[in-house]
Formats: sequence, C-alpha cells, structure tokens
Amino acid sequence: MSQSGKKPARLMDQLCWAIRTRHYSRRTEKAYAHWVRRFILFHGRRHPGELGAREVSRFLSHLAVERKVSASTQNQALSALLFLYRYVLERDLPWLDDLVRAKTGPRRLPVVLSREEIRSILANMQGTPALVAKILYGAGLRLMESLALRVKDVDFGQAQILVRDGKGGKDRVALLPMSIADVLELHIQGLKERYRQDAPRGLATVELPHALGRKWPQSGWSWSWQWVFPATGTYVDKTTGERRRHHFHESAVQRAFKQAVLRAGISKRATCHSLRHSFATHLLENGYDSRTIQELLGHKNIETTMIYTH
Repeated sequence: MSQSGKKPARLMDQLCWAIRTRHYSRRTEKAYAHWVRRFILFHGRRHPGELGAREVSRFLSHLAVERKVSASTQNQALSALLFLYRYVLERDLPWLDDLVRAKTGPRRLPVVLSREEIRSILANMQGTPALVAKILYGAGLRLMESLALRVKDVDFGQAQILVRDGKGGKDRVALLPMSIADVLELHIQGLKERYRQDAPRGLATVELPHALGRKWPQSGWSWSWQWVFPATGTYVDKTTGERRRHHFHESAVQRAFKQAVLRAGISKRATCHSLRHSFATHLLENGYDSRTIQELLGHKNIETTMIYTH
C-alpha cells in the first residue's frame, strides 16, 4: 500500500497504460502483454525488476532453441522486453541495447491466388466473412483495416474507402470496388435498422479511438462512428460501464476463409492476407504502375511493393 492509501498499479496495467499513452496499436499491446507474461512465467513468476541481462538472454534462447520460433517472433519478444524495462520499469539498462536481434531469413514470395481461385473461394463463403473477403481483394486492405472500418469511412459517391490509422499509424484512401458497392450499401442499410433498435436499449455505443471518447463522449452513440462489421454480441466496457458492440472478430473471418480454401480444393497455403497480395499482383498484370499500387497498399517504401513484380 502506498503512502496515499492507494494500491500500486499492477505491472500489466502499467504496461498497457504505457502502450496506450504512446498510441501503439491494440495488436501491439496484445503482443507485448503476451511476451511479458511469458517472460514472467518462464522465470517462475519473479518480478522483472529482479531480473537482468542473463534472464532476458535465457528467455530469448529458449524461444529460439526449444520453442523454435522464427526470427521475427523472437525480435518481437525482445521489443516487448525493451519496452517494459525502458518505459514501465524506467530502468536505463545498456545491456538491453547490446542484445543481438535474430537475423531474419530471406524474404519469401507471397502466396498469390489466380482470379479463378479467388472466385472459387468467394463462392464457398457467405455472410459477413464473404463480404469482408471481397473487400480485402477488391480494395487491397489488411484484415484488421477492413474490420475496423466505420460507417463514415465508406464514401459511395466517390467510390472510396478511407483507411484510418493503418499500419504505422497512417491514413490512406483505398478504392471501393464497384462490383461490391451495391452489396455493401445494402449491408450498411441493414445495420442502420439494427442501430435504431439498439439505441433505445443502450446498445448503440462503440469504442472511439485514442482520446476522442473523452473529448466528444457523445460521438460513441452516433451512427457515423458505428462499425461497418459489428460483432453479433455485446460486452461491458470496464472503464465506462457501457454495454457496447465490438467489431467482427478476425478469427471468424480467418476460419471461414480457411474452410473455403479447403472446399475449393486449393492446395496453396493461402490466408486472408493472400487476397491483398493477389490484389496488388493483378493490378500489376493490368498495367498499373508500382507507385500507384504503393499508395493503394499504404507501403512506406517502394521496395516493399516491388516484391509483387515476381
């Protein structure tokens, strides 16, 4: 108990608070929390403040040698521990900077599906996962970018989708495929009817990004901020006590896509991200230049986009 009479915040709460104040993504927060828990459990639930370079090195070696994780996974674990010691425990530990990051292997070519394979996969999907998959291919979005869309981000008049806070915290404009515009508009009209039913029951509020919930608390109830792909169930927000809907969960789309690939008899190791790869490759085949594709995909470097020239 501190002198003020308040219990000190738990380590994991401190970690989450430090991540959110720096506006890291929810996925980063989830990943960092996962690796810090793994680190603590690996060392018999000892507090990280009692541990040092030897324990960090042992944990990273365990991941590589015994768990056989990839170099990128090991580096993610190291980044989580770097963040923990630097910003949560506030310990200036030069030895953390001296730890050698695992070298990543050669860049692999992305899995690209043919147009016929994509048609076959989409024919074996239905409901919300099918519509999400069509946007992934038609607009080149990442899965979480698609699921995080709000009603106000879809502009049918300009045939555009505004991707907010994408990878690297960047906004960009993506194309709204005309082939699915009518279906998507009908989908949103159906959501508006459910929104009208939810509002009187106190179920129409959604989470707002960053500090907008404090600046404009009523915005969470507005139609324009509603998810394009809301979850079917609701949850109670621990901070506000409000009952809300989250967006559709990515695992449901991934599961539906995997099953569709199997039903279509496709042997490629395709994932939802393969639709984005296919979008870029097919644009190149149709004569679009790499710079345009770079902008549509939101790549920071043209070198990342050039991998599709294979």
